[in-house]
Order: sequence, then C-alpha cells, then structure tokens
Amino acid sequence: MDSKKDVHPKEPGMKNTSSYNPKRSGMISRRQAIGTGTMGLASFAISDPVKTFMNWLASFAAPDTGVFKKDAPVGELWELWKKRGWVKEAYHYLKLGRNVQCKVCPNECLLEPDDRSHCRNKVNKDGALYTMAYGDPCTFHVDPVEKKPLLHFYPGMQTFSIATSGCGFRCLNCQNWEISQKKPEETKDPRGTSIRCTPQQLPFLRQEDIARMSMFPEDVVSMAQYTNCPAIAYTYSEPTCYFEYMYDTAKLARSRRLKNIWVSCGYIQQETLLDLCQYIDAAHIDLKSFSEDIYAKLNTGKLQPILDTIRTLRQKGIWFEVINLVIPTYTDNMSMIRQMCDWLVKYTGPDQPLHFSRFQPLHKLTQLPPTPTETLLRARETARNAGLQFVYIGNAPEIADGETTFCPGCKKAIIERDIFAIRSMNVSSGKCKFCGTKIAGVWQA
Repeated sequence: MDSKKDVHPKEPGMKNTSSYNPKRSGMISRRQAIGTGTMGLASFAISDPVKTFMNWLASFAAPDTGVFKKDAPVGELWELWKKRGWVKEAYHYLKLGRNVQCKVCPNECLLEPDDRSHCRNKVNKDGALYTMAYGDPCTFHVDPVEKKPLLHFYPGMQTFSIATSGCGFRCLNCQNWEISQKKPEETKDPRGTSIRCTPQQLPFLRQEDIARMSMFPEDVVSMAQYTNCPAIAYTYSEPTCYFEYMYDTAKLARSRRLKNIWVSCGYIQQETLLDLCQYIDAAHIDLKSFSEDIYAKLNTGKLQPILDTIRTLRQKGIWFEVINLVIPTYTDNMSMIRQMCDWLVKYTGPDQPLHFSRFQPLHKLTQLPPTPTETLLRARETARNAGLQFVYIGNAPEIADGETTFCPGCKKAIIERDIFAIRSMNVSSGKCKFCGTKIAGVWQA
C-alpha cells in the first residue's frame, strides 16, 4: 500500500480539487467523505549496414507491450481480493490454451499464466482473464459536469465521479499518475473488516476506511441518487481499464434513468466501444496530439485508434467533446494543430467543441514551462480559422472569455462561466435566446 503521498485526481487539464490518503484517521463529514476519495532489406547497404541489419531483424520481434511477467497476486492476497468481490472475469478477451489475450484496448496484452496486463488491472489466473478493478474505487467525488470538461451537456449538472487505478498509457505529462500508474493493490487494501460505501454507511466512513472500502455498481448508483447527481462519470484514471466495473454500473444506471459520462483517452477496441455505446450518454475524449510519432514518445500509444473512437461516437450519436493539452515542444506546433482541426471539421463537423488546455509541469515533464497564454490564444485562433465554432481554453483563468460559449449566428456570448460556475445562461431549449440559432449540445428541456 503506497501511503507516502495524497492522491489528487483531476480531469485532464484541470486543477486539483481534493485528495485522498488512507493513512489519515478520524471521522469525516458527509461533505468530506463525498469529496474523497500511460526498414526493409532495400536499406541494408545504406550508411551503417550492421546497425541497419540489426534494426531490420528487430522489426520482426514481438513488440514490447509492457506486460508485467509473473506479477499477478498469489496466495493470501489473491484470495482476499476474491473474497472482497474485487475480482471479476473479463468481458472481452480470447482464450489461447493457457494463455489469454485482452481485447479491451489496442495494447492487446498477451498474458501467460500469472502475468499482469500493461494497464496493471488484469491478470491471467489459470487460463482465464480477470479484472482486479471491480467495485474497488480508489477515489470518488461530486463534481460539476464542467470539470470533465463538458460544456454543452446539461450545463450546471452535478456528477458522481469514480475511479480505480490503472491506465493503458504511460503519458510523460500524466497529472493523475498517483493512481493511473499504480496497481490496484497499491491503492486498495483487502485486509480487515469489509466496508461497503452506501448512503447509510457514509456518515460513519473514516478517511482511513477508504482503502478497504467497496463500492459495487448498485452502491455507485445509490450514492449518485443520494447526492442528487443525475449522472455518473467514469474518470480521473482511464475508465477503459476498469471496463467491467464501468459497464455494469452504466447498465444499472441507465435502468435508473441516470446519465453516464465516459472521460477517456479513447484508446479502446471498436467491438468493446460498441458494447459500451449502449449505455453511455456523453464522452470527453483526450486527443493528445495529431501525430503517431508524438503518441509513441509522449503517451506510448497510437493515434489512429483514438480517431476511430471519435468517428464511432459521432456515428452513434453520442455527445462528446474533445480536449487537447498544449504541451511546449510536444504539441504546440500550429501546423499540427491546424491538421487536427481540419480533421475534426471534416469528420465531426464545425459544431464539435474543442478544448485547448494549459500544460502544467508534472510527473516526468517537470523541466518544461507552463503553456504560454499567447500559445493558447494562437491555438484557439487556428481552430476558429479552420471552421470550428466552439473553441475553449481551459486552466487559464487570466483569459476572460476562455470558457465562454459564443453563438455561431449572432456572435453574442450565450453562456459565460467562472471556472466551473455558470455566470449567465442564454440558451433555451437548445437555441440562442438572442437570435434563435440552434446550439449543438444536449440541453435542459
């Protein structure tokens, strides 16, 4: 159990708002409890033939997927995890004899017995794939939907937000690395008396109880209703890596007329995404760059699967908004930003909201400066010139209209915000109150 630091879950591009530390003791209030909680042969003779030949041979080797060999829990720890109910057989995988291959995300981890997946959450036990991230969130909060950030989806709505450990990426700039780059066993402790987080139990919940607390799908739904949240957000780390937990919760939430919000990097297999699309109502997709090379270096991932996810969400009619973190020397190239915006206009339409967010030095990029205001303003101008109608700038409060919604018809400010609070609202039944122009989004009736 890692208890050296607090966990500070944040939405992509957003500032910390709360923390969690299983070592703290003492009773906590209801409000505090709710807030608790990444060449071919033709070139052989060029330049350095030996090096080129070795590179060519290496191209035939299996890629390094980051699988943790023989790292699955064994003995008492595994038995305690099962006893808690924090283990569930995975929904999307292939059985290959005693080996298994996960089919949730494009990493497609191939696991031998007792191996652990790249995201750290799944293990091969006796020829079956299991998730260890089920009913065991490491943090939970009540957040405004604007924090996700979603600015065109029921503005002002509160969301009950949950997360477990794990992520399929290794982003150098990760702002939630304290949970995304941890194993479930490093954020949860199955020893001691079992505790369920329910509305009845919440007033008696101590800070030190969070690490051994369970919150199963029915508990998440009950907590959302108890806290008057019309929506549940799966967020902070990477929800795709706790797919089974998210899927079961979202399915139950839909039956109780709650909304489901998927806050994700979008790195998911298409078949798995189509399964999830049955139950999600909105998504935030983190389009980290528009370069395969940068995705490989900065995030250890690929661009194309995220583009496929965006197109699928559009085809399925699920509301989503895209965010792009502008990182100096990595993603602040205006030519690349223009290419990204041109693609969004072509495949999602000019009414697709795009959020540019300021980078803050974190995790493994502490040597870089914060994104200059001028760079963010240039990015917004580039996006508008490409034809995007709703372009926002986040994490830069000095830009007064950074998160203001302007009507594409009369150009007036129709929603003005102060960080996560709405200062003025001039959209009614999805239309501009001034000129009647239809505003893309999902609005209150």
